Amino acid sequence: MGFSAKKIRILLVDDHELVRAGLRRLLDDQPDMRVVGEVGNGRAALELIEREHADVVVMDIGMPDLNGIEATRQITAGGSSARVLCLSMHTSKKLIRAMLEAGAAGYLVKGSAPRELVEAVRVVFAGDMYVSPLVARAVVEEFVLHERAPAHGPFADLSDREREVLQLIAEGLNSKDVAARLGVSQNTALAHRKHIMEKLNLHTDVELARYALQEGLTEL
Repeated sequence: MGFSAKKIRILLVDDHELVRAGLRRLLDDQPDMRVVGEVGNGRAALELIEREHADVVVMDIGMPDLNGIEATRQITAGGSSARVLCLSMHTSKKLIRAMLEAGAAGYLVKGSAPRELVEAVRVVFAGDMYVSPLVARAVVEEFVLHERAPAHGPFADLSDREREVLQLIAEGLNSKDVAARLGVSQNTALAHRKHIMEKLNLHTDVELARYALQEGLTEL
């Protein structure tokens, strides 16, 4: 198989250093690929993606600070040309659907063979979608048999920023720390917290943390 001179520029986003090291070795060994950066959370990925001119972002879901779903949503909304390939241990229909609806161009399970990741990177770089055979049935059931019905429920009513705040609260940050992390005032952070509680009909940070865990927003 021949390759053009241009190498696919890849950004690795996973909170496990050993996983990133293994992925880097695998992808850098390919004649048409180059890993241009690696980070441990979605927020750091947003800062690096344009600077490194990444073509493909290999993105985990469960990460601290900003999870892969919200990071993918922001990458897509920001008009980046980078394509996101989700590489996750999760096989639940809810999280697969959330990741694809956020704008991911592919979904791969971490139990897949190494050669499948290499193929998936090439496929999404070429502009096509890639879904691992291990989750293909779940995708068909969720998007075809249910006719891609829109998400319902209180979680769907949260704004992008409210989902970010919810994750940070679930990870134990207080309002002052949330404000500093997001670059907003403490009053704004408190207002987001109040709106989240009203929309979800929850009343304590413990309940918020439990909800975030149930929805896959964080993996504490």
